Formats: sequence, structure tokens, C-alpha cells
Amino acid sequence: MTATANIAMRPAGVGVPPHNLEAERSVLGAILLDERHLTTLVADERLRPEHFYREAHEAVFAAMLALHERGSAIDHLTVAEVLRQHGRLDQVGGVGAVEELYGWVPAAGHAGSYGRIVRENAQLRALQRAAFEIQALIAERSDGAPELIEWAERLVFALGAGESATRQRLLEDAVAEEIDRLERASRAERALPGLTTGIPDLDDLLGGLQNGRLYVLAARPGMGKSLLALQLARHAATVEGARALFASLEMSDGETAQRHLAALSGVDPERLHLGRVRAEDWTPLLMAANDTHGTAMHLLDDGDLSLTRLRAVARQLAIRRGRLGLVVVDYLQLMRVERPTGSRVEDVSELSRGLKRLARELDCPVIAVSQLSRAVEQRPDKRLVLADLRESGQIEADADCVLMLYRDDYYDRDSERPGEIDIIIRKNRQGRLGHATTRLDRRLQLLPVNQPGTPQASHAQAAP
Repeated sequence: MTATANIAMRPAGVGVPPHNLEAERSVLGAILLDERHLTTLVADERLRPEHFYREAHEAVFAAMLALHERGSAIDHLTVAEVLRQHGRLDQVGGVGAVEELYGWVPAAGHAGSYGRIVRENAQLRALQRAAFEIQALIAERSDGAPELIEWAERLVFALGAGESATRQRLLEDAVAEEIDRLERASRAERALPGLTTGIPDLDDLLGGLQNGRLYVLAARPGMGKSLLALQLARHAATVEGARALFASLEMSDGETAQRHLAALSGVDPERLHLGRVRAEDWTPLLMAANDTHGTAMHLLDDGDLSLTRLRAVARQLAIRRGRLGLVVVDYLQLMRVERPTGSRVEDVSELSRGLKRLARELDCPVIAVSQLSRAVEQRPDKRLVLADLRESGQIEADADCVLMLYRDDYYDRDSERPGEIDIIIRKNRQGRLGHATTRLDRRLQLLPVNQPGTPQASHAQAAP
């Protein structure tokens, strides 16, 4: 560990915070020599005024940004004038101090490297401040240990990601980043911007499961929502090669493994559940188990799962194992609330808001399985609407996409569509409404209705 890093680990009040004044002066001098360096420093190094240790340097850089925004030339006289207008010229040492910055540049072409040094030292100072804040909160003991640990993890995770949870950006920067993303996607020859689901018609409507978005998968009991949630996680991990976290409050990891083996091997799920494995079952079972090796799907079996615990596990996986590609929670209403308000509606609203924040923080899709109210059972028309979401309209507000499952054969035993499940998209912030149809096969696997050997035609159409 370097001496600079050691500074950040000293107790409060000891030592000097990490900084490099020479790099700060060199950054400012390079911009004065060639103002085009400012664009590179802001765009590539994401340098901001608050990254400078010395207040005078912070003021000079802020003045340069102000000039750049208004399209004015940047030199020692224009910078000094902006500082004068804001009453900060004397604070930085006058016009002469600004002019002296020209002489601090070893090589103007290395401005990016100098800016990186400034920003890295700012990150070390931020880490040092976080350590001091954590120490202070521990000393106060205003919250319990689980809350303090979650708060500390969130703080450090934000530092590791290199971005604040809240930030303002110019539209032009966001547009440039989006163009870069589209360019990468086109080079990768992907037809969809997000993770595929294994159900082509659903992918066509959603554009795949996309980063930073909250997907709510809702249905009445017995419709297959847990089955679909598990299949989406399995598909992401096995087909897309994404790291997936499947958090179940209903199924144990053993039950999840059973369903996985049944889907891959073709062995009757009921025989697996009862342990009645036949001799001829072992070959496909062992082949299915072998195919699971290397699959980056993590199971979180916790019947008392809280939002704090879920965030902690997801962050640890992202830090230790690499970027998470998908998080699935089965299901929302069973999650434990850390501080119940006495109102179930408010409690569930807090959970849905927390899951949306998690999707943004991890920059991956989050799928939350949700129950529906019993109101649908009282209606002659059993087709689902957004108002059926149980216990909270906030779920509808937070969700980027709401998927509702409907089975005709659940309500009509003589249905002409046995085993078919409609996935109805009732909300889609970035795309079309509509529905896709799947079927449940004997292996408890959901397949498109146009799967080979199935006579029906798959269709994605306007929502009924």
C-alpha cells in the first residue's frame, strides 16, 4: 500500500488529506495554454471544481468552466475577470497568480494525466471522509449495526462506482454516451439492447430486459409468476452469460435446483420432488448438473429478506464477482420492512422505491414479482388491470414495465388453450403495450407457443 493511501486510513485530525498541488496547477496551466484541454478533462476524466484540493484552484477551474459554457475565450485575463465578478480574485492571489499558472506545465499534452491525478486524490479524500463519517456514526450509535453496515456499504459502493448517486449532466453528454452505447451494440450485432428473455415475442415488445429498469411481474396465485421469474434468471445466466441473483422468499435453494434440473433434464418434476428417481433418469440428470458448471447464477434463500439485506448481497456480488446482469426478487410483498410505519401501503411503497433505486445503482434490470389483489376474482372479466396491483399504487409508479400473467384454463377447465399463459404488458415506459403467449410444458418450463411440435402460432399484439 502506498504512502498516499495510508494517509486515508489515519484517524480524524491526523495527517494531511491526499492531494497533489503540482498536478492541480499543471491542469490549470495546460488549459490556459490550450483551452481545448478543458473539454477533454471534463468529458474523459470527469473533472469537476470540487475535485481540486486548494480552494483557489477550485475557483479558477470553475471560472474556466463558466467561460467555456458561454463560449468565451479562456486566458489569464478572462479568467481573472470572472473571478473579479464573483468577488474571488483576491482569494486566488490576483491576476498575477492566475498568470503564473502558465509556468507550471511540464507538458501541456499530458493534461489528461494531470487531471487523472487530481481526480484520484479527490476520490481518496472522499474515501477518507467516508471513513470518518462511519467512525462518527459508530460512536454515536444512533442506528443499529445492520443499518450502519448498509449505509457504509452504500457509501463505499458509490465511491467504487466512481459516480455519485445523484448527478447533473448536460444533455449533450448523455446523448454522446447513448450514441456510444448504440455503436457498441451494433458492433456486437445484437438485435436487442437488453438481455433476452427466451420468449421472442416478449423480447420484441420490451427490447429485452434493460439496465437500470424495474420490471414488475404480477399475477394471482397459481398463474406461474415464480416459474417465469426463475426462468428469466436462468436464461440470463445460461444463455446470455450474465451474472444473475435470484432471491426467493418462497422457494428454498433446493426447490430452485429441482426446477432447474427438471427443465434441463426432462425428468418429471414430481418424481424429483418425491425422490423417486428411476435408473434411466440418472444420465440426463447428471448431464444437466454438468451443464450447470460455470453458470453465474446466485441463489439467495432467505424467508426473512429485507431491502437492506438484498442491497448488501447485490453490492457484494458486484464488487467481488463482477458486474451483476440481473436481480430477481420473488416476491415483493413478502419482503421484510426494517421500520414498519403501521401502514402496509406505505411499507410496500418503500420497498418498490428501494428496488427502483437498486436498479439504478447497479445499472442492471431488477425484476420484482408481485401479488395481485383479490378484486380480480370478483369480476366476470378476469383480465388484469394496473389497479389490481396489491397494496400499493406506488408499485405502478416506480415500475418501468408491468407484466401481468393470465391463464384462461385457470378459470375455465374446458378452455381451448390448456397450458397457455398470456404475459400482458400493462405499462411499458420505453415501448409498446401488448401481450405475448407462452405455454407450460411437463417439465415446468415456459416456452413460446410456436416452439417446434406445438401447433399454435405465437403472437405479440395489442393488449386486450
